[in-house]
Amino acid sequence: MNSQPPIRFGTDGWRAVIAEEFTFANLERVAQAFADHLAANRSESSASQLVIVGYDCRFLSERFAQRVAEVLVANGNRIAIFDGPQPTPVISWVVKDLGAAGGVVITASHNPAEFNGFKIKAPWGGSAAPETTSAVERLVDKTPPRRVGIHTNENEMLATAIGTYRNQVSSYIDLDRLRHSRQKVVVDSMHGSGGRWIESFLSGGELQVETIRATRDPLFGGVNPEPIDRNLGALKQRVVEGNALVGVATDGDADRVGAVNERGMTMTMHDVVPLILLHLVRVRGMKGSVVGTFSQSVLLRRIASAYHLPFYETPIGFKYVADLMLKEDVLIGAEESGGIGVKGHIPERDGILNSLLFLETIVIAEKTPSEMLSDLHREFGEFYFGRGDLHVEVEQGQRLIARLNVDPPSDIAGYPIATVKPLDGIKLTLEDESWLLFRQSGTEPVFRIYAEATSPEKTQALLSTAEELVRSAA
Repeated sequence: MNSQPPIRFGTDGWRAVIAEEFTFANLERVAQAFADHLAANRSESSASQLVIVGYDCRFLSERFAQRVAEVLVANGNRIAIFDGPQPTPVISWVVKDLGAAGGVVITASHNPAEFNGFKIKAPWGGSAAPETTSAVERLVDKTPPRRVGIHTNENEMLATAIGTYRNQVSSYIDLDRLRHSRQKVVVDSMHGSGGRWIESFLSGGELQVETIRATRDPLFGGVNPEPIDRNLGALKQRVVEGNALVGVATDGDADRVGAVNERGMTMTMHDVVPLILLHLVRVRGMKGSVVGTFSQSVLLRRIASAYHLPFYETPIGFKYVADLMLKEDVLIGAEESGGIGVKGHIPERDGILNSLLFLETIVIAEKTPSEMLSDLHREFGEFYFGRGDLHVEVEQGQRLIARLNVDPPSDIAGYPIATVKPLDGIKLTLEDESWLLFRQSGTEPVFRIYAEATSPEKTQALLSTAEELVRSAA
């Protein structure tokens, strides 16, 4: 057992390269550890408990999901396994709706095509808490994997639970207003499990909806299934060619959202989330706390302050946001990478619901996205976001973060640093609230640098200087 590679859960699940560390044998080790965790927490009144198993559109995901189910059944669990790829938020909803003990989603979310992963879903329909994933990590290899063939699959319940998810989204979003808007929107599923889910809620009215990259492709058309600027060329092109009001995109497992404005320009979450927050407060009259992860926009804090809403900052990873949503009256919680949770829904990222909520925000405002963004900047200040991803091995990146923590620079690109904050990585903040964040990814060998500043030029200067610093230290 000691020769086995270690299993480490990152910001949301265990992920690894298929056929290298993500193998059937290693997957059995993780599944057995999860089964042991479930057994240790099983109530005395339940000799057998239900676990939901789902998967995305990646290579062999259905086979990997089947193997997980076989291990769970061998350990005395009942299982319901989907018969096709489904969005992670749908699977999460089903876990909660059916009162399951938990769930497993075989997905690597936005990671490159060669990756796959194992996400644990908690009974309340959100990402497993850090305490849970840590407990599962400790249980790996404590018990040799057990596995049996599956003779019963309680998946007849899944269709009903999916129906309640549809009812939830339909009651949360003003679909009638959207369907009767004489506009055009483009949806980009990036060849992931989002498929035609968003379109299915919008069809039947005057709104024109076009979905691109809706079919399954384990290679994701040659780009990473992450809805950020460099991967959204197809969406930007279709929005401009089709004279659309807006384009929305979901990532590989449809729990994240991205957006493109009417000019074919990518909108970051530093644009999208503040606009949704203002919509919830001003149009819907909702209240509650605002939660932003460490790489979220200054604008969220400013809006929360203007409306006397409590503001919380968490480490990066939606599981930290979800944890607060379970404890506090949270109106919206968001991360820079496209994960958003909203009040009145499960404490989970949901790219389907949030894409529709963003469309509602725009349609009800009766303005273009660029007009809305200009209004936002006039009222709360201009800030522009940028991000760079550098290939750096995890240990090397962690050493750099440790060094910056002990000996941070006194300035970046000639701008004096006002504060240094080590909540998750190292964040250097300037006097005008512009900031630069260094962070090693928790899911892949990528060193991320983030910046938000009062002009696009200043943002680029911060990123360029940071990249030079990282490369010189590598």
